[in-house]
Amino acid sequence: MPWKETDVMSLRSEFALRAFEGKLPFIVLCHEYGISPKTGYKWKDRFLAEGIGGLSDRSRRPHSFPGQIGEDQACQLFRLKLAHMRWGPRKIRELHARQGHDLSLSTVKRILEKAGLVEHRRRRKSKDCGRIENRIVPGGCNDLWTVDFKGWWYSMDKARIEPLTVRDAYSRYILCADIVPDGKSDTVKERFARLFDMYGLPGAIRSDNGSPFACTRAPLGLSRLSAWWVALGIALDRGRPGHPQDNGGHERMHRDMACEVEGCVDGDTSANQAALDIWRQEFNHERPHEALQMRVPADLYVKSQRRYMPDTFELSYPQEYLRRKVNANGGIHIMDAGIYISASLGGWDVGLKATPDGCYTVWFGPLCLGRIDIEIEAFTVMPQQSQMNP
Repeated sequence: MPWKETDVMSLRSEFALRAFEGKLPFIVLCHEYGISPKTGYKWKDRFLAEGIGGLSDRSRRPHSFPGQIGEDQACQLFRLKLAHMRWGPRKIRELHARQGHDLSLSTVKRILEKAGLVEHRRRRKSKDCGRIENRIVPGGCNDLWTVDFKGWWYSMDKARIEPLTVRDAYSRYILCADIVPDGKSDTVKERFARLFDMYGLPGAIRSDNGSPFACTRAPLGLSRLSAWWVALGIALDRGRPGHPQDNGGHERMHRDMACEVEGCVDGDTSANQAALDIWRQEFNHERPHEALQMRVPADLYVKSQRRYMPDTFELSYPQEYLRRKVNANGGIHIMDAGIYISASLGGWDVGLKATPDGCYTVWFGPLCLGRIDIEIEAFTVMPQQSQMNP
């Protein structure tokens, strides 16, 4: 049964009076009332200073708030935010500081949130399909290529300009800055076939987790495009979702492109492509790079020794593995059971390795995709991993 306030006050006053009597050692007295010596001294001092009234509970609310601001400052924050609705609290705080007000970022956030002027981003639900992450550090040319789409803009004839950019991470050499008609897998695959034929095969390709480079519904995020890369013997390196800094060098190159080409061309798509070609030539052959000790990328870049031979490669597996071709719908057949793997792998062979418990691990080249349980006819994907060899 909870103590009433009068009972608590009675006990505290009784404790204080006995403490002043001094008949028992103070620590023993505190132990008898079930309190610490620190609390005991607090009640004793309050009783001495304020009498019985000092033994009542006090509000823990602070007398002042470091982040508390006046009405005028709050109104000024609201005006700045309403004038720049797309700006976040950090930028609003900077504008407010230029007007001579020094507020913490947390205070600005709190004030704007209470006024309903902060839009919180909705977090995307992650799908448990596993993900490849290698964090490759290139030691030479073609160890790692990076790829992405530059954010689109419109040409003078209202055509959408969205360049596909590919870059050698070691030398900073831009291999491709081509305006593509769309971002479909076949379109990008055709561009990469040209690059492979011209420059050879890289050791790895780093991309984000968007289409067509990855597929969130497929095991390890494999898309039709990235499955083709794996089949060619190219390792995959994916950035973390929501972390563009994982491909920071590529993003920095995009920023240069935005400043020097985007919106600066008075012409149609072909005129924009011509401008990109000139910009790429200058970037690779004329522009000194501090990270390269003021050399240009063309001074370092050499073509890969791994040649692209599209008609001669195939996936190989150890002799003890069962081979199964994935059909167009993404399924395979084993022991009269139809098991769905992924439509991204349609047309490719996978290797099945038997396990002591009667199940199978499913391999696509060097990647372990998951596990098949024949009893329940189910395929379970592997968690996030670095690439492996069967």
